[in-house]
Amino acid sequence: MNLGFFTMPMHPPGRDYTATLKEDREAVLLADRLGYTEAYIGEHIADRCETIPSCLSFIASLAHDTRTIRLGSGTVNLPNHHPAEIAAHAAMIDHLLEGRFLFGIGPGGLRSDMEVMGNLDADRGAMFLESIGHILALWAGKPPYDIEGKFWNVSTRRTLLAETGQGVFIKPYQQPHPPIVVTAITPGSKGLVGACARGWAPISANFLQPNLVSTHWPCIAEGFAKGGHRVEAERWRVAKSIFVADDDRTAERYVREARDAYHFYFWNLLAKRRSSGQLSSFKHDPAMPDEAVTVDYLLDTMVIRGGVNRVVEELLAFREQTGAFGTLLYCGHDWADAALARRSMVLMAEEVMPRVNAALQ
Repeated sequence: MNLGFFTMPMHPPGRDYTATLKEDREAVLLADRLGYTEAYIGEHIADRCETIPSCLSFIASLAHDTRTIRLGSGTVNLPNHHPAEIAAHAAMIDHLLEGRFLFGIGPGGLRSDMEVMGNLDADRGAMFLESIGHILALWAGKPPYDIEGKFWNVSTRRTLLAETGQGVFIKPYQQPHPPIVVTAITPGSKGLVGACARGWAPISANFLQPNLVSTHWPCIAEGFAKGGHRVEAERWRVAKSIFVADDDRTAERYVREARDAYHFYFWNLLAKRRSSGQLSSFKHDPAMPDEAVTVDYLLDTMVIRGGVNRVVEELLAFREQTGAFGTLLYCGHDWADAALARRSMVLMAEEVMPRVNAALQ
């Protein structure tokens, strides 16, 4: 099982923005040095706590400071952009990374972004599918393109001067295009069936209860088979909030008492999802009353923490519950204590994963 990294990221609103951007970059650079195989960065436009408005721009800042780690958008929220803009931007990123780019896409989940971009009440699923269709058509096609849709039209017919390059889109470094990755945040996601039928790779989000993560594999397998692709668990990524310390007591204290890290993360997500009536992924039992879903409940059920031995045991139990998957994505959280946060990433790579893989073998 490979080890990767995923960050939204999420920081308390009182923190200095310049400092958190440096911290987020440092986390990815550390992951690269430690041998994490891939890292995904989220994007949100109108949120003071989820503070990267363009994951592609952030990835560009890392391109020449990383060595082997593959960098993914997690995700580009397609309804919030013009598909021609994303086709050009993502192709450039793929060249900057010389093929280390993973193209994570989604319809977006932050309601303030939807309102700001004018699609709060729109059919964002339809916008998402049209957008990726346009992007793939631009990468595969030739000018003047002439792509028509319900939401966007793309053409360079009136201005095309092919011999000068005017009106011609850049092709990605990876052909026919970078690997496409989608993130699922709901139980039994039927969107996974359609995505995997297209050959896209799935990620299960870290804010699903463990017993609900297991509902994704049947959808993934159905989709791969439906599209005529090999049914490979190795292509499935599962994100998880994990904290590793030198002893169980330190880890428990950090998760519980470092209010800006795991506690703030789940408080923020809970407040947002409660306001929109979307608590289903937070409940291990759908019969649970909403008031029983508290921050402490989420910390107890969604965060694996402890010394190395305890984390190894809990990860193996988690994988037994979900079924086999190819990459575990360690989720980034605010570095309320930078030394402990770095230590956790080091222990995860150097102690936990070797033992997990030895046990699996």
